[in-house]
Amino acid sequence: MNWRVRHVTTYRYAETVDLATHMLHLTPRALPGQRMLAEEIRCTPTPARMTRGLDHFGNSVTWLFIDQPHRRFEVVAEAMVEAAFPPPPPAAETPPWEQLAAAPAPDAVEFTFPSPMLPENAAARDYVRASFPPGRPVLAGLLDLNARIRRDFTFQPGVTGVSTPVSQVLAQRAGVCQDFTHLMLNGLRGLGLAARYVSGYIRTRPSPGGVARQGADQSHAWVSAWLGPAHGWVGLDPTNNLVVAGEHVVLGWGRDFSDISPLRGIILGGGRHRLDVGVDLTPA
Repeated sequence: MNWRVRHVTTYRYAETVDLATHMLHLTPRALPGQRMLAEEIRCTPTPARMTRGLDHFGNSVTWLFIDQPHRRFEVVAEAMVEAAFPPPPPAAETPPWEQLAAAPAPDAVEFTFPSPMLPENAAARDYVRASFPPGRPVLAGLLDLNARIRRDFTFQPGVTGVSTPVSQVLAQRAGVCQDFTHLMLNGLRGLGLAARYVSGYIRTRPSPGGVARQGADQSHAWVSAWLGPAHGWVGLDPTNNLVVAGEHVVLGWGRDFSDISPLRGIILGGGRHRLDVGVDLTPA
């Protein structure tokens, strides 16, 4: 499937911003199953410098420096992406979860540790443990957990923010895609399983006769979990109880949201601000 992505981020400031530097994770990542056909990032005001590179995790990053005084900052990121991720193996063919927890692969081990937004959390570990009885194939446990989060938690924008701790999400049983992803990651890592935070997009409007997806109006988030060297990583979307296949586009991944925020920066001036974000992922 070919997808057209349009992601618009607009900041309106109460006072003038004199200088600003921003870091953007807004370019979809090249992956097996995902290919970039075209992409463009436009900014207002026009940056004095715009450079591109890769971060520690191999994600595409754009750095901006703006030296024009401004009270409105807008970034429009557009891309054409071909995406069709292969299905995971049969759950019964994946190794027991304890085997992976005991010996994570070198390229997965950094995603087993606590991270800045996800310190150790016994309550999250205990919630996740219910899906992983002794000897259960790891993918069977992951699919059960994916479904439980969708069933047990309510998608409710406005009750959490970007820094809401997992303990609060567990207590109120409500939040958005970032919260459910953090909960799942926190608990899986508590069991010693490797899992990473994925930032990207999900189909904005349902296919004919399909089901509307939650979390589609802004950037989306889900989990990528390690199934072992024979099977690699699998994407799991707990907000919608989906295995990532043909309705998602990946921007990049990290340990938690702080590693892969779509846009963050430092400004001189500005005062209070208003943020508006709009995302469309539509068939091309």
